[in-house]
Amino acid sequence: MRTINYRLLFNLSPIKTKTNFVVSSLIKKMSTEHQTSGISKHRLVVKKLLAQPKNEGKGAFVRRSIGSMELRRFDPFLLLDEFSVTPPAGFPDHPHRGFETVTYMLEGAVTHQDFSGSKGTIRTGDVQWMTAGRGIIHSEMPAEGGPNRGLQLWINLSSEDKMIEPRYQDLLREEIKRAEKDGVEVRIIAGESMGVKSPVFTRTPAMYLDVIMKAGAEWHQSIPESWNSFVYVLEGEGVFGSLKSSTATAHHLLLLGPGDDGLSVWNNSTEPLRFVLIAGQPLHEPVVQYGPFVMNTQAEIQKTFEDYRFHRNGFEKAKYWRSQPVSR
Repeated sequence: MRTINYRLLFNLSPIKTKTNFVVSSLIKKMSTEHQTSGISKHRLVVKKLLAQPKNEGKGAFVRRSIGSMELRRFDPFLLLDEFSVTPPAGFPDHPHRGFETVTYMLEGAVTHQDFSGSKGTIRTGDVQWMTAGRGIIHSEMPAEGGPNRGLQLWINLSSEDKMIEPRYQDLLREEIKRAEKDGVEVRIIAGESMGVKSPVFTRTPAMYLDVIMKAGAEWHQSIPESWNSFVYVLEGEGVFGSLKSSTATAHHLLLLGPGDDGLSVWNNSTEPLRFVLIAGQPLHEPVVQYGPFVMNTQAEIQKTFEDYRFHRNGFEKAKYWRSQPVSR
């Protein structure tokens, strides 16, 4: 029987925090004011936090924003890590159930293997959109000397989708749709911008845009009114939501409040600004999470433990599978 390192596997076990309540209350209050005002409003920054560095996997380094003690989750989003990994560190064999992972390589490359025999390398600019569904065990290990840097986002699945069969949507760098206007370039990983749509199917409706703005550029993006949204700054500095807002710099996550007129951004600096804008339709369902398992009830989590341990209900192939060393 496979030995499970529970300390490593479930280091995202529930943490009691008031952050989610405070953020939800603030957004709800702003939404009520918005509805009663009867006027169009831009989305404003309601919370700004610096992604906290921590060790993850086997010797890997991440900056975690969503999924941290400051912000446990932001419906439908469960985690956002900016990761950096250099051999021999990495993310060895580990399971998932009940959500999707989106891996976007910013620099370098990572090789992915899973227990169904799927294997491939995600290189700079590539995206892997993985629906774990009822169960995946996989590894993510650096394919180059480094640095190998990227973003990994976890998106929750609705209760009716948690036990679907796993699937992948892979986008090579050259396949990602792009739009450009007035000093702003947008890479459209999911959703739509400037009239250009991504081919990616998002089971939980979502938007994922990688935006690069030249010095002095301005940009506005519409966001479905009922969706939750946030920005994560990768490089440079910018002003988000209102010209009265303070400047946000690299590694900061900005939670956006409600608004039916989307988000406005200004790059008032002399250097380029790069960030991702991510939005999604909230599920409004209970969440019970133990590390890489995300279900709706404690009983479902207990059953997931048993399925994983006894190799059943989606984990059958785990009994004899081990990932192979990555050649460089």
